[in-house]
Formats: sequence, C-alpha cells, structure tokens
Amino acid sequence: MSFDLDDFLPYRLSVAAAHVSRRFAERYAAEAGLTIPEWRVLAHLSRSGMVSIRDINRRVNLDKSIVSRAASRLEEAGHVLKSGHDRDQRLVALQLTPQGHALMERLGRIAQAYQAELLAELGEDGPAFRRALLRLAQHAE
Repeated sequence: MSFDLDDFLPYRLSVAAAHVSRRFAERYAAEAGLTIPEWRVLAHLSRSGMVSIRDINRRVNLDKSIVSRAASRLEEAGHVLKSGHDRDQRLVALQLTPQGHALMERLGRIAQAYQAELLAELGEDGPAFRRALLRLAQHAE
C-alpha cells in the first residue's frame, strides 16, 4: 500500500484552509492593513464583547503570545481597549472601541461578500460542505 498525500483528507483540508484564509487576508489587509491574528482578534471581539486574551486564544486557534501582540497593535491603533478582567485580576480583558466597531462594520461587509463568493464557487455543493465542516468542528470543541 502506498500513501498518497494528495488523497489524505487532513492534508487537503489544511491546504484549502490556508488558501481560503490567504485570499481573504489580502482583502482585509488592503482595506485596513491588518494581519491574520489582528483580524481574528477583532472578529472575535465584535461577536463576544469584553473577553480575556486567554478566551480569544482558545477561540481563534492562535498562540497566546500571538494574540497578545495582535491585541497590543490593535490597542495602539485605537481599535481595542485593554483593562483588568472583572473576575480575575491576573487576566487582561479586551473590548472594541467605537473605532474598532466601525472598522468591523466595514470588514464585516467584506467578509460577507467573500463568503458569498466562496459559496458561489462551491455551487450546489456549498450547503453539504458547510454541514460537513460543522460536523468536523464539533469534534474539535
């Protein structure tokens, strides 16, 4: 039996995910000069409100140090506010500033347009693909 990497589903998913992520990263980088970690932090905060770096780390699948550096850059740019965490003073809590919310409104429209393009590329396979991804993601949580 010979192993064919191109037929190995985890490999194909990884390659596809990296490609899709890079294509989208080009769009939000052009719009706002953001990196992938910065985008993920902003997107998570826009959905969750005030949360700790540790919470974001768990959700966005990036190392804590990468999330922390992204949060610092976003704070310097005026998009994020850092403060003490309500329940655990050892944690740093993050939340979007009004400027951060405005940026996420713009980026949200770009994200929705990109998702529509991806679904159009998938055609009639789109709904089944989304269901399959959700099933796979359930095992990761």
